[in-house]
This record gives sequence, C-alpha cells and structure tokens, in this order.
Amino acid sequence: MTRLAALVATVLLIVATAPAHAVDQSKGHPGFCKNETGVTVVVDFQQLGGTTIVRCDPQGGRGTGLDALKGAGFQIAGAQRWGESFICRVENRPSAAEGLPIAGRPNYHEMCVDTPPAAAYWSYWHAANNCAWDYSQWGVKNRDFIPGGFEGWSFSLNASADSNPVPRIAAVRPGTEGRACDAVEERKPTSNDVNEKQQPAQEQQVAPQSTVDNAPTAEQTQAPTASAGALPPPKPRTSGSTRPAAKDPSSNVAFTGGENAEDVNVALERESGASDYAPWAAGGAVVLLAIAGFFAARRRKRAQGA
Repeated sequence: MTRLAALVATVLLIVATAPAHAVDQSKGHPGFCKNETGVTVVVDFQQLGGTTIVRCDPQGGRGTGLDALKGAGFQIAGAQRWGESFICRVENRPSAAEGLPIAGRPNYHEMCVDTPPAAAYWSYWHAANNCAWDYSQWGVKNRDFIPGGFEGWSFSLNASADSNPVPRIAAVRPGTEGRACDAVEERKPTSNDVNEKQQPAQEQQVAPQSTVDNAPTAEQTQAPTASAGALPPPKPRTSGSTRPAAKDPSSNVAFTGGENAEDVNVALERESGASDYAPWAAGGAVVLLAIAGFFAARRRKRAQGA
C-alpha cells in the first residue's frame, strides 16, 4: 500500500510538471529564413506582453498566408463563425482566460465565437525583403505570400486604422542589409468574398461593464466588411518605385524562435493554481487508489480465512 501511494505521488508529480509548448517544432524552423525559398513569419504580441516570435516556413513554390503561418509551426485558432478565414488567436493569445482592457469594455474576454472587435484583434501585415510592412488588403486565405518575403501578425489593442502597430521586427533577412527594397505587389484576391479579409468588427458605443464581457455583441453578429467604418480600411496600392525601405534591423526587439514558447493557458493556470492536467491526474489517482483498496481488501480476506 505504501509503495502504491508513492507511485500515485510520482504519477501526479510527472503529470503536473509535464511541459507544454504551443509551437509545433516539427514544422519550419526558428529565426529568419536563410534564402528566398521560404517565407519568414513574425508574430508580435505587442501589448499582450511577451517576446516577438520569428520563424521560417521553408517551403518553396506558392502558398497562402495561412499556409505560411501553419508551415512555420504557429498554433492558431479562427473565429467559430468564419473558421480560419479570420485568425482570432495566435499561440493561444489572447486566451479566453485573460481580460483585455478595451475602451468601454474593460474586462473583455475573447471567446473567438465571432469577429473580434476592432479594439482588440490580430492585424495582418506583409512585406517583401528590405521593404516596409504593409497592412494586408486581403485575408489570410485569400492572398499568396511573397517568396523570400515576410508575413506579419501584430496584436492591435485600442488602436485605429492609422495607429495599428506594425510588427517590430524589420523585414530584412540577415545578410541582405542595405540592399534595395525588393518591391513585390500584394497579389490580388482570388475571390470577392469579404469574409476573407482580416478586418475586425465595426465598433459601436458600448456602456462600460464591470463583469466579464464574453458574449457576442451587436457588431460581432455582422460579417466583417470593407466599408468606410471598418477598421482598418484597405490601404491604396503603391508602386514598386515608391515603396519605402524597411527599418534598420539593428533596432529589432528581442525575439525567440519559439522553442521555449510556453502555451499561455499553462502559464495562466499555474498562476491560478489550476491545470489542464488536474482532472486526468485526479482520475488516475482515484483509479490507482481503487486498485490499492481492492488488493488490500483481498489481503485482509485471505488473512481472515487463514
């Protein structure tokens, strides 16, 4: 019985300390792509906190922005209403457990049921090598990535169309610093489906709430559109000759390749004292203790019979 109890404790300890990493290490590799074959994907958490993650999807040929995001190994979640046409979470951020202090709704929680509000969503960017970041006019499933270029995801919190934060990693592959911008226009969409644009829901005045705000709001029941009121509206296309150069890469913020990017839910559960593994651990402990009780009872029965 003592040995079985020790086994139970060991199992619980192993389960409780099992590491969880969100990045799929079997896809892509950490850091910038080495050449023009792949596409570098930058995820900047901005005000969500944490470092910026840079990974490479080394695939050759053509592919969509969604292909690049997945090919680099990032964990994503789309809005339930639109699926992966609208990226709601990247690397589990923002999770349903964390509050977002957006204007008028200080305790908003993103449930990823419908289009996120314009005050808190993942903005989608792209850039050719050595070029400045451009806000994508098309959605992640509706445009091709630029071979040798960059795909960017930057969390926009309480920003406007003019102040959406660009990824803080310059779109410059190491070893190509100082070269001219390799201007490549964003490919036109393959369809006119407005639901394939990474644009947040339109905002309306909402009274402040003191409780958790996790229900779909009036504006979230509408499909994302390209109307003048949507944020951010498509930007005018620029010609290659006028496209600005990227920032000096020496000003890049710190980033990791994602090898040690812990799933945000694990960190939140650790802070709250909960764990995804707790139900499994508890169930396993109950089973082991039941087995121990069975053998103990049979041992007593044999002893009485003797």
